[in-house]
Amino acid sequence: MYTIKELYSLEHSLAKDYLTQFEYPWQALAGIKEFIIELGKTLDDSYQEVSENVWIHKSAHVFESAYIGAPCIIGPEAEVRHGAFIRGSALVGANCVVGNSVELKNVILFDNVQVPHYNYVGDSILGYKSHMGAGSITSNVKSDKKLVVIKSKTEQIETGLKKIGAMLGDYVEVGCNSVLNPGTIIGKHSNIYPTSCVRGVIPENSIFKNSGEIIEKETIL
Repeated sequence: MYTIKELYSLEHSLAKDYLTQFEYPWQALAGIKEFIIELGKTLDDSYQEVSENVWIHKSAHVFESAYIGAPCIIGPEAEVRHGAFIRGSALVGANCVVGNSVELKNVILFDNVQVPHYNYVGDSILGYKSHMGAGSITSNVKSDKKLVVIKSKTEQIETGLKKIGAMLGDYVEVGCNSVLNPGTIIGKHSNIYPTSCVRGVIPENSIFKNSGEIIEKETIL
């Protein structure tokens, strides 16, 4: 439930070839900047390099008040709304929504991801059609500044990294005003209740109600 293959449908991202080099998604974080710069050089003329190392698809809608830092790629039909702050090292997939007062830093957003209202997403990878409700954020540094450890009920994985946000699998729904603590992993098709404080590994097809109550979704035949 931690691996890239288990979390993501790679055909829904320009990062497919890059991500296949790694077993775990957090291993990809360190190279996102360099990956975007090299990928940008290979894009066809449907993208426009609007400033150095910033490529925006001609069908994307980027509000004039948005800040786009380098390096960055914004995909087809994506919408970057008023007051968005993309600090750099961001791959924004096709049909994504980056909303008002949203901040992105060192991230990969798969296609159709929505971070539409007052979200902070840093050092994170968000899978296909994942959605973060208004005010939900990824916390990417521990308060004690120690290295992040990925923790499940059965094991702990030392990452060797100080900064890791959250890894959201495909179709994850995060409720409004939730905080995803450093190293949070959320499996495919899982839902997080609003105002939750989430840490550790949440299995796929789960509903996170609180830290003591995580239930499996019922299968509808």
